[in-house]
Amino acid sequence: MDFSLTRSHEVLRRTPSVLRALLADLSEEWTRPNEGPDTFSAFDNVAHLAHLERTSWIQRAQVILEHGPAIPFPPVDPHAFAEASAGRHLSELVDEFADVRARNLATLEGWGLSDEQLSLEGEHPAFGRVSLRQLLATWTTHDLSHLGQIARVISKQYRDAVGPWRTYLPILDR
Repeated sequence: MDFSLTRSHEVLRRTPSVLRALLADLSEEWTRPNEGPDTFSAFDNVAHLAHLERTSWIQRAQVILEHGPAIPFPPVDPHAFAEASAGRHLSELVDEFADVRARNLATLEGWGLSDEQLSLEGEHPAFGRVSLRQLLATWTTHDLSHLGQIARVISKQYRDAVGPWRTYLPILDR
């Protein structure tokens, strides 16, 4: 599938409600375990999404639109969410994510981006030149990736409890 801002918007606007539906009122026994060192729990995934929503996607798009590759994106620390989320409740993080996402999507829509603008480039600190189209496609795919990760880490809580059905549940061994 080729990139489409309209199709990306379909996913981006749904992510907060998907998080709410999946995680609302779940106990910490579901939302706090992770898959081992340097992995994210469901809570960590939401905190990470909220952090990047505040600090990355729209800001990088704006750099591309205003400066092109002349000003490189600042690097992103994927674990920077930890301090900002310490002591907070998961539902609070989901609400914060939803609020910032709504504002970011309104900003994105307000730009009325053309195909020419979507082809504009910025300078990524690791990848070099990237287009606005690639950044927006990555934003969309990043959401889906973390939704999958949340489902996987929650599923793994019942890895042993499912008994022989584990054979039919490949999510438990990924």
